[in-house]
Amino acid sequence: MAYLNQRRPQNVNGDFYVDTTCIDCYTCRWMTPEVFSRIGEQSAVHHQPTNQTERLSALQALLSCPTSSIGTVEIPKEIKSVQQTFPIFIDESVYHCGYHSEKSFGGTSYLIQLPEGNILVDSPRFTRSLVKRLEEMGGISYMFLSHKDDIAEHQKFAEHFHCQRILHIDDISTDTQNIEIQLTGSEPFPLTANLLIIPVPGHSKGHTVLLYKNKFLFTGDHLAWSEDLHHLAAFHDFCWYSWSEQIKSMRKLANYCFEWVLPSHGGRFHADAETMQQQMYRCLDFMETFNAKVPTTSQ
Repeated sequence: MAYLNQRRPQNVNGDFYVDTTCIDCYTCRWMTPEVFSRIGEQSAVHHQPTNQTERLSALQALLSCPTSSIGTVEIPKEIKSVQQTFPIFIDESVYHCGYHSEKSFGGTSYLIQLPEGNILVDSPRFTRSLVKRLEEMGGISYMFLSHKDDIAEHQKFAEHFHCQRILHIDDISTDTQNIEIQLTGSEPFPLTANLLIIPVPGHSKGHTVLLYKNKFLFTGDHLAWSEDLHHLAAFHDFCWYSWSEQIKSMRKLANYCFEWVLPSHGGRFHADAETMQQQMYRCLDFMETFNAKVPTTSQ
């Protein structure tokens, strides 16, 4: 929980605040930019909610904060009803799980609700209220793990829902050696008729992305919207395996059609397919400017 005596002085006066335990994960800022912003390398409240829509969004960010660094002066009476708003609807059968985990530095997890069985994309916190909501929505059949960084509490979800976890073998470690489905090779893997797993080595050796209905692309740490650059980007400072391989993977990904980029870290992006392709080429141009500056591999 957040502590009032650790409230950052950069917060504007009012009920909501961010304390000094903030890890600058960006979660609250993309969820509720009208309330939270980055001030001095941490988040802070730049505008207090002035209506019910802003207040709901701010409370959703409070519950999603991986370090519980967001607080309110007055105990919010509606917090239990806000818990019921998770997972948060995005579009069609896709939801944002919320409840980000510090174990994945605040990585975003998603739910795809399907008649044949739901899919959890990367791992949120194993929180009772979220688990109950996932049960009400049909449970979890598969847990797609995009890469080794954002596995968080995958074991608890697997034990509770008896779901089949999916991770590429090149990202398997001692913590994930009992993963049920271990992908191999570099070819796309069709999970169902509407779900395609695409290997995209670069950020990590075994990184994969998940394409749903040629519309929703769950990108892990491979691709995201950059608020600083104002276009889709990969992040060379956080490329742990190979920047040149990530460029190759991005070129391959540019051949696919999708309208949503839903990352683990960074901002989400939604546009028509033509605009998205233009954004992908702009991302590639950006990446290639760093190709000579970044080592081929880093461990």
